[in-house]
Amino acid sequence: MYTRTSFKDRRLALAGFGAEGQSAADFLLRMGARLEISDSKPESEFPTEVVARIRELGAVFHFGQLGPFTGFDGIIRSPGISPHVPELVTAAKKGIPFTSATKIFFDLCPAPIVGVTGTKGKGTTASLIYQMLKGAGRDAYLCGNIGTPALDFLDRLNEGSIVVYELSSFQLLEMERSPHIAVVLMVTSEHLDFHKTAEEYVGAKANLVRFQGPGDYAIVNMDYPASRAMAAMTKAEVFAVSRKKRPANGTYVENGFVTLIQKGQSRQILPIDAVPLAGAHNLENVCAAAMTAALLGVPSAITAAAIQYFKALPHRLEFIRETAGVKYYDDSISTTPESAIAALRSFGVPKILILGGSSKGADWREFAAELTADHSLKAIIGIGQEWPKIKAALAATGREVQAIEGLQNMSAVVAAAAELAAPGNIVILSPACASFGMFRNYQDRGEQFSAAVRAL
Repeated sequence: MYTRTSFKDRRLALAGFGAEGQSAADFLLRMGARLEISDSKPESEFPTEVVARIRELGAVFHFGQLGPFTGFDGIIRSPGISPHVPELVTAAKKGIPFTSATKIFFDLCPAPIVGVTGTKGKGTTASLIYQMLKGAGRDAYLCGNIGTPALDFLDRLNEGSIVVYELSSFQLLEMERSPHIAVVLMVTSEHLDFHKTAEEYVGAKANLVRFQGPGDYAIVNMDYPASRAMAAMTKAEVFAVSRKKRPANGTYVENGFVTLIQKGQSRQILPIDAVPLAGAHNLENVCAAAMTAALLGVPSAITAAAIQYFKALPHRLEFIRETAGVKYYDDSISTTPESAIAALRSFGVPKILILGGSSKGADWREFAAELTADHSLKAIIGIGQEWPKIKAALAATGREVQAIEGLQNMSAVVAAAAELAAPGNIVILSPACASFGMFRNYQDRGEQFSAAVRAL
């Protein structure tokens, strides 16, 4: 377990200099570490003032490469760097210990932590919980892929604070502590470009509950087998989330209401018609957030108000605009077949789907079967290196779906979608793939889509 003196005069390597890596570098240098930072990207891709400030604090940089990792007391792995890259595999064989900013934060944080994970919905759910806590006047902090890097606000925390931490499998992989409240959403397969196997991915997610104790809580979506299995891995008290059936303890959807039941007493939180977020999967996220808020003592009226006035996060089935009777939605965060399926199931009206991107090792057969069964799917605009594989999987089902392909930029893609769409239709960017190739990242992809839609 780390203390604030654990890093003084230690020779440490930081692998990756993204947002969390920059935060970790600042913290470790302030704690007296002798730090070397490496990133495979060139120096020109990072803010000049950030690099200059960290360099002034004493860090040594190695841009355009990972490593070399020789003679270090430890390596801090940033979330975007897979432990399976050759440089880190070699370092592990040398016996150099690995850690992460998340692991350091969990050891040093004086406040209870609410950890949220899942294949889809963790950012939305974490943000909902945070809004509920702020509405109740609590000293709450939001971090993860959204909000501020956790180590940036560590010094402001006390025992009365509450941290809501959105946690990806990248961050959970090496964890040996679990949060006080673990929220497990829909877990399917994801990031097979990062993890060796689906089992490793699910195993990393399970670290959210694996180290909990009897005084902790686990809120688990019971509608998905991989999530449900995690309920058996924790010593915490378990509360169920379900859209399909009433649990003994937990939150669920019944008779058109989000309903909470605890110790035999049930109460309605709000009607589902008052939930502004599109998609049945978002009802699951709302249920999980409402259960968390209840365990933290947030009054139901404040919970309901936070849900009613919540706006979809950027690139998460975000409504962009309606023009010529056609609605446009940005779901660029959708980088897996399962998350794209959830988006498609959110709408029963005729839809045009923008699909494809770079590979994450997905198996497209189940996804193709889902598309085949969706008779409201009017057309597909296929993009990126994965599109031929998706197209082949679709062809194997025997159903013909109108497809436009070969478009080289988002403006052309949106123009083609607008030409295909009729009043009452929707256009969804839900690519089911990573973004690299045509775009820098999923944010860039979503921003280009939104700009093109607003230009129509």
